[in-house]
Amino acid sequence: MSAAVVGTLRLCRFHWHLLHPGTSGNVGLIPTATLSGSGQISEEVKKLLSLKSQLGIDPKPQKVKGNSEKSKENKKPSGEDGPKKFVLKTAKGTRDFAPDQMAIREGVFNKIISCFKRHGAVTIDTPVFELKETLTGKYGEDSKLIYDLADQGGELLSLRYDLTVPFARYLAMNKVSNIKRYHIAKVYRRDNPAMNRGRFREFYQCDFDIAGQYDPMLPDVECIKIVVEILSSLDIGDFVVKVNHRKLLDGVFAACGVPNHKFRPICSAVDKLDKTPWPEVRKEMVEEKGLDPSTADKIWEYVQLSGGTELLGKLLQDESLTSQKRAVEGLEDIKLLLQYCEAYGISNRVSFTMSLARGLDYYTGVIYEAVFTGAQTAVAASSDEEGSVGVGSIAGGGRYDELVGMFDGKGRKVPCVGISVGIERLFSIMEAKAYESGQKVRTTETEVYVIAAQKGMVEERLKLCKALWDADIKTEQSYKKNTKMLTEFQYCEQTGIPVAIIIGQSEIETGIVKLKVMSSREEREVKRCDMLEEIRQVLASESSVESKPSISS
Repeated sequence: MSAAVVGTLRLCRFHWHLLHPGTSGNVGLIPTATLSGSGQISEEVKKLLSLKSQLGIDPKPQKVKGNSEKSKENKKPSGEDGPKKFVLKTAKGTRDFAPDQMAIREGVFNKIISCFKRHGAVTIDTPVFELKETLTGKYGEDSKLIYDLADQGGELLSLRYDLTVPFARYLAMNKVSNIKRYHIAKVYRRDNPAMNRGRFREFYQCDFDIAGQYDPMLPDVECIKIVVEILSSLDIGDFVVKVNHRKLLDGVFAACGVPNHKFRPICSAVDKLDKTPWPEVRKEMVEEKGLDPSTADKIWEYVQLSGGTELLGKLLQDESLTSQKRAVEGLEDIKLLLQYCEAYGISNRVSFTMSLARGLDYYTGVIYEAVFTGAQTAVAASSDEEGSVGVGSIAGGGRYDELVGMFDGKGRKVPCVGISVGIERLFSIMEAKAYESGQKVRTTETEVYVIAAQKGMVEERLKLCKALWDADIKTEQSYKKNTKMLTEFQYCEQTGIPVAIIIGQSEIETGIVKLKVMSSREEREVKRCDMLEEIRQVLASESSVESKPSISS
């Protein structure tokens, strides 16, 4: 920079006075002509920087007009340096469960597992994700709901959509030909959730399946019997198990003139009749799937039928239907199934329903679905949905004889039939019932609470807890050294703990404890050596006099 440069070097008022003490006037500007050359200018700049450094002033560049683009580039995004704000919420289609809700869920699980074991099932587990090709092409139109994962080390993976396809893969991979198994685990569907109907993107399924070559309808009817047992034990309202047959449906489609390649798409449309009116289903068949309108009308004449053995007899006399081999095979299976239902005493719970289709592609024989029939408990809506809605289907399943063969290199077939209980929908109903009844749900199973009658008894409480835990008695105590007895008794009443054990210095000296039954407030003195037996007797007595089983039992 030379003296020939036209302009000025801008200085702050403070630095002008430092360089020119005793002056006043137009400060802040140094005529560049007074600076003889670049060396002098550099020297003056160094002096200014040195003075600022000594005074602890950090020199900051002045904003330059006409350089707005550069300043925008240097500007950091808002909130980058400060704490980031985010919304605390669960992902769409998922939810958290509080202790009282988990107590209800655990009680339902226990009843279902007890039923599965009563029928001789073993249990297995499979990974939460499968190779994408394992799941592809098994679910028909519902395949679009599969959650695909990012490429992991060269493997294309997807979260499991149900427990049936992984079970079939397990059978083929391990060369298993006969097994009766149950599996309770989470599955994932990229569906539009309806939380107030128990419809989630992440949810539990409870499956029971029988694999093996057996005589017709014996495994199938046992699956229906299990559904009836589970729903009856939960006492959640009137229900019916609808049954139909995939071969019968195919026979109906053929008799009505549906081309073979459209059987599965039309079956998926029929499957929507439980929640969609016929005009809309007909429109889908005709406009979206290209079915002749007269053919759609013929299908409607069949799918609106339901009943029992009387409907079966009527269909067996239908010449257009009985001319189809698949329809006759389906009707014969249904006839045998209804006979076995009569033997099991569950005919009043079973309805032969021609509109039942079960849209999944892998079904090959009998299909069934349990639904509510009477008034059902309204399920409270979640925060993002309005109104209370019924939960729809609560269990379903059927026969799938060809699914295992899809995974076997030699095409080895393993006939299978099974059920899947819609556990989340059951939970929604049970929660709503508990809320409406005002019934208090116990969130723990604690049986005994140890209380000190005076201060300084921590070690004695610990000894009592150890003795009770060693005897497999569910026991709690306070985590405070010194407590108030009244507070401890209130805790027992609030949480439903049936027995309190009280110990003080006099009890230690005489070798006894005080046992208090919380329901009756009765107190008695018990010798330490008899304490465990006395507690067990009280617990057994309290359990036997309960007028109603706990919802979490």
